[in-house]
Amino acid sequence: MRYEEIVELLGWAGGQDQAVRITTRSATEIVGIPTSLDTHVTAHEVYLRPEAEDGPEIAISLEEIDRVELV
Repeated sequence: MRYEEIVELLGWAGGQDQAVRITTRSATEIVGIPTSLDTHVTAHEVYLRPEAEDGPEIAISLEEIDRVELV
């Protein structure tokens, strides 16, 4: 996916409290609800809340994301 598509989908999903599946460049899959998206060059990451809500938020660098899809 293009960077712009990734950012747009993560932003929309976060605003709708919708879960996403992120596939990283290393083929790792992470499922969660985006809680924070920071495209500023000093951060450039997204935070995900696991669907179960009992785990800590997960930070993922936007450069590491290969694909995002709604769950």
